Amino acid sequence: MQWNISTKKQKYSGFLSIDEYQITHELYTGGFTPVITRELMERGHAVAVLLFDPDVDKLVLIEQFRIGAKDDDNPWLLELVAGMIDEGESIQDVAIRECKEEAGLEIKNTHEIFSYYSSPGGCTEQITLFYAEVDSHSAGGVYGLDSEDEDIKVIVIDYKEAIEQLNNGKINSATPIIALQWLQIHHSELVKN
Repeated sequence: MQWNISTKKQKYSGFLSIDEYQITHELYTGGFTPVITRELMERGHAVAVLLFDPDVDKLVLIEQFRIGAKDDDNPWLLELVAGMIDEGESIQDVAIRECKEEAGLEIKNTHEIFSYYSSPGGCTEQITLFYAEVDSHSAGGVYGLDSEDEDIKVIVIDYKEAIEQLNNGKINSATPIIALQWLQIHHSELVKN
């Protein structure tokens, strides 16, 4: 299948960038679409880390205010440690840096789970999801960078409680949902007690 960008105009540049595209693409039934206008948010790519303590079957999550959840009863969401990839930085380096910045934790036994598009209908962002082990006994407190106006609370939660919160909709952001579903599939091979 073929597609074509005929024009691209930057509409906004700030914390996020928004570009307007004029595109055509091949149709499944044959031929091409007329010229279609689409806006696309250019956000960059990110890394998220599922922090698990297999010795005590606990997760370390973070809670922070999210403007996108402003219409929710509680816009402070339970999430994974995550951050944007800076130019020249490896995804492994981002995972290590963000765990330190957002949770004050050193990680071990890390491995990449997979990468996925967060919202490809209107955003270029790809998120690489990592699994990492931590010592949850030392987890807690409030972290984040003042230069990024971060106010991040570290939450230690039992695996079963996290799954319950997933199932009842309290955990309602895409990345932790995806990570917790992955953990459900692999839990028995990861937990050590």
